[in-house]
Amino acid sequence: MQSFIQDVVQDVLKNNSDLGKTIFILPSKRAGVFLKKALSSSLTKTVLAPEIYSIEDFIEKVSNLVTANTTTQLFELYNAYLNVGDYDKESFDSFLKWGQILLQDFNEVDRYLVDANNLYQNVAAIQEVNHWSVNSDNSEIIENYLHFWRHLEGIYNKFNDNLLKQGLGHQGLIYKISVSELNNYIASVNKQHIFLGFNALNTAESILIQTILEQTNAAIYWDIDPYFLKDNIHDAGYFIRQYQKTWKVLKDKPLAGLTNYYNTEKHIEIIGVPKNVSQVNYVGDILNNIQNNAPETLRNAAIVLGNEELLNPLLNSIPESIPATNITMGQKLESTTLASFFINLIEFHEQKTDKGWFYKHLLNLLTHSYAVLLFEANDVSTNQLISKIKLNNWSYINNDQISRLLPKNATVSLLFEDIKNDPNRLIENFLALITSIRSIEAVKQNPLLLEQLYKFFTLFNQLKDLCNNFTYINNLKSLKHLFKQLLSSETLDFQGNPIEGIQIMGMLESRLLDFETIIITSVNEGVLPSGKSNNSFIPFDLKTKNGLPTYKEKDAVYTYHFYRLLQRAKNVYILYNTEPDALEGGERSRLITQLLTDDNRTDIKSVIATPTIQPITKEIEQVEKTKSLIDLIQQKAKKGFSPSSLSNYIRNPIDFYKQNLLNINEVMQVEETLAPNTFGTIVHDSLEELYTPLVGKTLTEDLLNDIRKNVTSSVARNFEKTYKEGNISSGKNYISFHVILKYIQTFIDAEVTALKDHSIKIIALEQSLSVPLEVPGLDFPIILKGKLDRVDEFDGITRIIDYKTGKVERRNVELMDWDVLTEEYQFSKAFQLLCYALMFFKTHPAENLSIQAGIISLKNFADGTLLFAQKESARGPKNHIINNEVISDFEQILGQLITEICNADLPFTEKEV
Repeated sequence: MQSFIQDVVQDVLKNNSDLGKTIFILPSKRAGVFLKKALSSSLTKTVLAPEIYSIEDFIEKVSNLVTANTTTQLFELYNAYLNVGDYDKESFDSFLKWGQILLQDFNEVDRYLVDANNLYQNVAAIQEVNHWSVNSDNSEIIENYLHFWRHLEGIYNKFNDNLLKQGLGHQGLIYKISVSELNNYIASVNKQHIFLGFNALNTAESILIQTILEQTNAAIYWDIDPYFLKDNIHDAGYFIRQYQKTWKVLKDKPLAGLTNYYNTEKHIEIIGVPKNVSQVNYVGDILNNIQNNAPETLRNAAIVLGNEELLNPLLNSIPESIPATNITMGQKLESTTLASFFINLIEFHEQKTDKGWFYKHLLNLLTHSYAVLLFEANDVSTNQLISKIKLNNWSYINNDQISRLLPKNATVSLLFEDIKNDPNRLIENFLALITSIRSIEAVKQNPLLLEQLYKFFTLFNQLKDLCNNFTYINNLKSLKHLFKQLLSSETLDFQGNPIEGIQIMGMLESRLLDFETIIITSVNEGVLPSGKSNNSFIPFDLKTKNGLPTYKEKDAVYTYHFYRLLQRAKNVYILYNTEPDALEGGERSRLITQLLTDDNRTDIKSVIATPTIQPITKEIEQVEKTKSLIDLIQQKAKKGFSPSSLSNYIRNPIDFYKQNLLNINEVMQVEETLAPNTFGTIVHDSLEELYTPLVGKTLTEDLLNDIRKNVTSSVARNFEKTYKEGNISSGKNYISFHVILKYIQTFIDAEVTALKDHSIKIIALEQSLSVPLEVPGLDFPIILKGKLDRVDEFDGITRIIDYKTGKVERRNVELMDWDVLTEEYQFSKAFQLLCYALMFFKTHPAENLSIQAGIISLKNFADGTLLFAQKESARGPKNHIINNEVISDFEQILGQLITEICNADLPFTEKEV
């Protein structure tokens, strides 16, 4: 296959022997590399090289202006906005949300040489009509809004004048000035101009090219197949058909550069793939297959990304067997981890309140990879910091707490310096942090990271200069908006050999380049073409009236690029996302439908690719009891099984294995609000503290009234002890504090009421018991241990009371069948009560001992004390007495459970909870 560029070079060399007096103008810089390669391979002797320009560089040369960078343009535009009209102006950070749109409009108006004064008068008139009201006076908001539209013309003129005074211009202004400077340029240059590969031209470009063609020895070559020109409704030839009709220099003359390649036999596959990442994975499979079966077809191949955000996943999907790739598109700076670090830091300082930093914002910063890198390089452990914050339940952390936590280190302190909402100080800190990161040994070995650091260093220096020259960035919010906008337009350019390997590019980078093998991704509506978005302040009708491009022209541009890629290609793979998504593109593109309905194309294969789906069957987890695990169980038995750990085994043996044997607990976290277990601990500790003076005493109303006075102070003390430095002065914690007060006061009130008809004597509180068990068949010591919340005498009957802050119902502590105790977790409360009773019996041996055991559920307090009971039927009589016979029966059940836990032949098997 001979490329379009090679065709042009051969034709030029036939008619022009002096390349030194030739100027080539191309749609893009990238094509210039391929033009030089084609020239060098076609020449047989040494000659002076021609001048080669992209159209933007050529027009900049004609205009004698320098293109201002986007940031400078935004600042100058805001400056013009402030200085035109006497009405309330928006802040700089608000302006940034719409300033870019206004900049694009000004750019487009100038490139198409529209009469801006007339246009913006029309825009203002339309807005006046839109906001017409029956009331004679508009509100202040509407007036300010209308003032903006009335002064658009003045803002436009002021903005352009300010740039011109500095010898600068935005792209549109440079195009506009180049038209007025064209005659001076033509008079000063005596060379042949050759234009090649153009399609959609704005008005300024069209006048420039026509004038040069008419007044000088110049030529233009069109990269299009006659097939599209002859079809009067095909969008691929839309612009060039217009030029044939309207350009005098083209009328009644054949177009140069046309070749008949499109209708040649090709291998075209249209593949639907679900979701974006699946598309790039499929690209990897295509490359792998081609490499294995026909590697020569990859010598001249390109991957064109319809959605350029897929670059990173694509790079991870390219097979290692591919010898070389060249990326002709830049990686967006906003997608780097370093960008997220700096945005995180800006937001971290922006989110600081009078109380300090919210712990989640601090943890986000401390766990960021670059923060960890900085800390480790300066011998600071982030894990210790995080543990300290979680241990103390700091919901908010102030500068004093930070300084106590951190060693005195200049670099680390930069992260937390109180910058008082001053963007200049933060930028200075960023520059210092970049220097510190660059000096880290691991970073010195990472060229990509060094390149990113350099790019950010340049960016922050640029921001620093702008902050010094303009006063608009006066807070962190403005800095963040501007920084994010800069990131979205800045790219990190890859270095490579554009002549070798598979070329990875966006659709616009493919202009003028031809490849034998083409893979195009994301060919969906809303991506290719980009859809009906009208990101402009100029209404659609006005755009049409003034010859400005609308989405219709943009669709025709994409159609041309798409079909131009197909013209000379032999192998074409077109991928689209089968899952319509409003954010990532809709259904498959109309370009695919147009291809499939073309009667002249019989070489298209259309398929839907789906990933192989393997059913995932949840396997029940089993842990075999190895010798080391048996040793661990025996150690646990010797140390003591608690009723709650045995209940845990009944619930799920795997949980018992992980939590009670391996001691794998939940990850420690800051309790913003009181966790249920912390809530329970505070209640237990408060009740113990309040009732301890009453141990051994028969309760009286006076004694209970005395301890009632201490409820608030006791709960506050226990809050401070258990909840550490957590805040209880507001929010849910404040409510929890008063809920605990209410629980305990209600409990004491119930005791006072009970004393009217009953006698209550406190025997023990929080009594720790540990008793040995003899289990037949097990020859190692087994201990049952636990803590009895309360032991009392109620009308002469000894009771074991367990406090629960969660909800417990009477059915959870009443049994009809002993077997359910170790089989169903809903009876775990009854199981625990019997364990406490067994320990009490073992430590208080007596022949006719009988007791009761019950739960007081503070959340379900109205049901009173929920006593353990045996019954023969659901509605049968209940027996609340626990005697030696009951304990003997339970001991057998408990022995069977412990035997099962210790049985080496029975693995721990997961239960579905």
